[in-house]
Amino acid sequence: MTIYAWNPGFDQGVRTQHFMTGLARSLAEDDFVAGTVDEARLVLQRVDDVSRPFRRKNHAVYVIGVYFPDTIDPDVPLLNQFYPYLIRSLSNLLITVAGSPDAPIFYITTLERGTYAVRVPGVSHPEAGQIYDELVRRIGPLARSHLIVKNRFVPDLPPSLWRGTRETDSLKEGGRALDRWDLLPAPFPMEQLLTPEDFRHVQRLFNIGGLSYGNLSVRQDESTFWMSASGVNKGRLEEVGRDILLVTDFDAEEEGMVLSVPEAVKPRRVSVDAIEHWRIYRAHPEVGAIIHIHAWMENVPSTDINYPCGTIELAQAVSQEIDRAADPSQTVVGLRNHGLTITGRSIEDILNRIDGRLIREVPMT
Repeated sequence: MTIYAWNPGFDQGVRTQHFMTGLARSLAEDDFVAGTVDEARLVLQRVDDVSRPFRRKNHAVYVIGVYFPDTIDPDVPLLNQFYPYLIRSLSNLLITVAGSPDAPIFYITTLERGTYAVRVPGVSHPEAGQIYDELVRRIGPLARSHLIVKNRFVPDLPPSLWRGTRETDSLKEGGRALDRWDLLPAPFPMEQLLTPEDFRHVQRLFNIGGLSYGNLSVRQDESTFWMSASGVNKGRLEEVGRDILLVTDFDAEEEGMVLSVPEAVKPRRVSVDAIEHWRIYRAHPEVGAIIHIHAWMENVPSTDINYPCGTIELAQAVSQEIDRAADPSQTVVGLRNHGLTITGRSIEDILNRIDGRLIREVPMT
């Protein structure tokens, strides 16, 4: 049983009432129970040009913004129309509601900068109830997922590693190569869409300074690996402890990553995908490097659910695909509606294998 709640002020007319009724029925069938925002794991908030975002008290609360536009401009990309509302509302996910009460159309927009229409598989003219059921099938697993954002910094990195290693040099070169290939979109300027107060709230809650896309890591030894930091330009990875961090463990009790850093450096946080990389390195000693990019390749196995970055569930789903691979050390796994996770024996090995094979636009389904 998972508790959900409507943020106060959601019900503002006939359109919202139809949506609330339809979604509540499908949520109940998926073992969600209505409650208050103080106890809810999932909170739904209405989003428009003047609404104030719901302020969650901890990062475990999954917030979905629901946007009811008067019109959708057919000449403007859907992502451009919807993504600013996702960011301004401080939501994990945005549902845009179009169509009519009897034939609703739902678009889902993700923080990974993807937008897609919710369609019922195998049904060309679904009933409204079927569309709501499919919407809940998409959002239910995401709302129940567990995000790993905590970092515990231990200032015990040996001085001999402060200036980096051959492995960190390869990480820097990998970042420069991805930048040359234009596979590292600039970090999204959240501060341009949020008030200073809301931006500080996001920083405190999720320990981030912005949204950046893609990451890479390389094994240091059998139990540790170097990884790019969160919110940095991956094409300019320079300082150990600031841009590149040594991940030493995952603390299951704290649900956080453990990092070894130099004494004199104020560390940045490691990429949110560290939990995924940690699981892969621990399960497969032959894996020497991992790259994650927002691009696609043909004929690759893919996860079934587009779990958020940094969740245990996404890490498990990707790890399972790698476990099934003929050669886990040289595998490409598609992350549904998101991108690719690619393993290799080294950064250079990965770059050589994907050069010329990447599709820039990730298919949205």
